Amino acid sequence: MSQHIHLRAPSGSTRRSSRGSSDSDALPKFYSENRPFYHSRSTTPWLVPFSLIIPFRRRIRLWIPNIRGLHRASLVKFGRKRGSFLIALVYLLFVFFVFAVAHRFGSKKKTWPGVPSTTLVFEKEDLQRIWEWEIASGHHPSIRPVPAEYNLEIQPKNPSLPHAGSYRLYLDGSSHGSNGIAYPPRPKPGSVADLDILMRHCDFATNSYVRDCLEVLRIGGGLDSGKRVRRVVPDEWKYVFVQDSEHIHAPPPTPPSTSDSMRPGPGLVRGEREDITFTKSRHATWEPSPISLPLIQNPLALPYCDPENPRIFHMFWSGDFTDKPYLAILSFLYTQNLGLHGDSNSTICSPKLWLWLNPGFMLTLKNPTLSREKFDKIIHNQWAAPFLHPRFKNIVEFKFWNTTEQLDAVSELRDDWRSAPTLFNSGGHTIHVTGMPRTWGGAHEEEIATPTSVVESQPNSTTSATLPPVYTEPEKVAVVLSDMARFLLCHRFGGVYLDADTLFLRDWEELWGWRGAFAYRWSYHDNYNTAALKMSKNSALGTFILRTALKNDFDFHPMTVTNYMKDARMEDLLFRLPDAMFDSAWLNMEGYQRERPPQPYFSRFEEFFETPQQNSATPPVVGFDGFFRGAFSYHFHNSWSRLNDPSRNFPDLGFRFARDTDIFVPKPDPQDFNWSTVLKRTFEAYLRGEIPNMYGEWIKY
Repeated sequence: MSQHIHLRAPSGSTRRSSRGSSDSDALPKFYSENRPFYHSRSTTPWLVPFSLIIPFRRRIRLWIPNIRGLHRASLVKFGRKRGSFLIALVYLLFVFFVFAVAHRFGSKKKTWPGVPSTTLVFEKEDLQRIWEWEIASGHHPSIRPVPAEYNLEIQPKNPSLPHAGSYRLYLDGSSHGSNGIAYPPRPKPGSVADLDILMRHCDFATNSYVRDCLEVLRIGGGLDSGKRVRRVVPDEWKYVFVQDSEHIHAPPPTPPSTSDSMRPGPGLVRGEREDITFTKSRHATWEPSPISLPLIQNPLALPYCDPENPRIFHMFWSGDFTDKPYLAILSFLYTQNLGLHGDSNSTICSPKLWLWLNPGFMLTLKNPTLSREKFDKIIHNQWAAPFLHPRFKNIVEFKFWNTTEQLDAVSELRDDWRSAPTLFNSGGHTIHVTGMPRTWGGAHEEEIATPTSVVESQPNSTTSATLPPVYTEPEKVAVVLSDMARFLLCHRFGGVYLDADTLFLRDWEELWGWRGAFAYRWSYHDNYNTAALKMSKNSALGTFILRTALKNDFDFHPMTVTNYMKDARMEDLLFRLPDAMFDSAWLNMEGYQRERPPQPYFSRFEEFFETPQQNSATPPVVGFDGFFRGAFSYHFHNSWSRLNDPSRNFPDLGFRFARDTDIFVPKPDPQDFNWSTVLKRTFEAYLRGEIPNMYGEWIKY
């Protein structure tokens, strides 16, 4: 039966004139005679399903807002303009909500966006004590004041700065030693580099060029040997100084007592716990206050060469010993004042190089059998064996790294590190050691000596193992472990840590004379790079960093350490030096300053080992003297698989270091040499006794 549809005007409506208007709609409404009249409403759902496929799992159904339904509803309710604006606002809020939840529960900081997050675990009162201890100990030889956030009325007295009756005598870099103009003189014993002056000429933040910084470094440091174009060194380029004799021989003041070392210095104002400029980490408790620090030693009473604080360079190496640490040790012997040239002058203070060898896994007990096996490998390794020569005794030492032993050796960590949720974390890259108990005891430690794969290859090992191999990512494991090792070593023994892919380019006497702590800048970033790190033994700064890292997931990544220092307003206690001094090619690698690059010009770090053909005439012509002259070191950043000297891939050190088992057949030399080849052969020629070192000194056996 057909359905009749009637056209009918609603009651109360009036006809609309073409020229007039009425209060009601003149258009008719339709309705079925079998249904009551009503206005149609949308039945579009507010939410629609969305399927998310996760690998190795079933499909997950999620419900998300229906943009079509929301848009239609907003248009009906608010009109086109307001409705479109409202729907856009709602979706922005939804996206922000998802981001906020992800940041709160998925990020490393575990905070809501916009909420301040710090790493601080020391109260302002203890931070003031750390500043006082470091300054009084002579570890802040800089004119930089204590930061304004500490609200000091009077800056504390700094014994490392010139005061009444003393002054700094800045040396003229143009003066020559006994070697005349052929070679530069060794730095004067006791000389000090004024890092405040170097920052004026080298700081990337002030648009300083690496090329110009190196010129100041080599001319002010006397490395030009009179060959430079400039005949007079500008006074503002003189950065090396010695203390005047009156100051050196002045009667030392009475050392402070233990109670004095815990008391704030003159003008130090105690802060409030709730000071908003020193906000505590949300994920850690305050450190016990007051902080326990060693007795302050009077820096004016310390001898020039302190037997309690020897000059030690630390390097850390994992895996088989290769030509890379070999080249680093050669550069150490070629540049540092080690007494190898037969000089019996007792005024020198010779440094040592300790090369820490990681046995290849993460957590061990002290294992004499394993140590003997590792030492046997060193003896039979062609790249390592030469440094066991008696001439290098007490100069180069191989030491075996043991994570458990090192953590137990520092008072700041020995009682707490076993309860840490993780030990191997660097910048959020965490390596979990499967089977590590939450709380360790002596019995547990006996069970986690080595990974299973290592025990199977060492049948004489006296320890059992329950851990699976952790070397699934060997390079990353080594990097994470070394980030922690450098701070442990520098705090326990003092000295300078250098990555094993670093070459020495000059004597470090002036940097040893600067008693403060330092690292260098991470290229153009406002962060530290700890590939070069200097710290004093058992310092307050070391205590601060170790305890802060312990309560921040044991993270020793350089950028995380930057956060530690910034949150505590302590960046000036760990001086951030320009990378031009230690890593002169880095800014070029990042695309900066390529219009005025230093010599040599590298666009990639690999060019040290694979010098481009158009630049390959330079290395054999200018040699070592033309390689970033003025810088203290060069960091070539990994490239482990590339050979230093492809045609002579062996230690070419002559008959003194030859062994009966050594059979080396050199390949024909290429027409052009890479930079790495030129430097390796230069260092080897010095050890063979064919040429002097960079200071004109001949090695004597």
